[in-house]
Amino acid sequence: MLASYLTLAAVLFCLGLYGVLTKRNAVIVLLSIELMLNAVNLNLVAFSKYGTTPSIAGQIFSLFTMTVAAAEAAVGIAVLIVLYRSRVTVNVDEFDELRR
Repeated sequence: MLASYLTLAAVLFCLGLYGVLTKRNAVIVLLSIELMLNAVNLNLVAFSKYGTTPSIAGQIFSLFTMTVAAAEAAVGIAVLIVLYRSRVTVNVDEFDELRR
């Protein structure tokens, strides 16, 4: 059973990584990062249930990572709204304001 959960998590993580590396839309990049974090949470829960010493620690830690992911999404969307208002685009190639 553990192998199937790990395989699913690996596929989700690879899809998220593909989205982060290839897409130009900033909203899609944020969604891909969330997909990668969900893959990590799936690993944490799977190892907490099927690991060598099953405990609830992985599930509690995944709740903390979900909280951090929600905060990251809220801050990321807020930053994107501000950048969209100033640049009128969500293309990540055109967000070079922070370099200067």
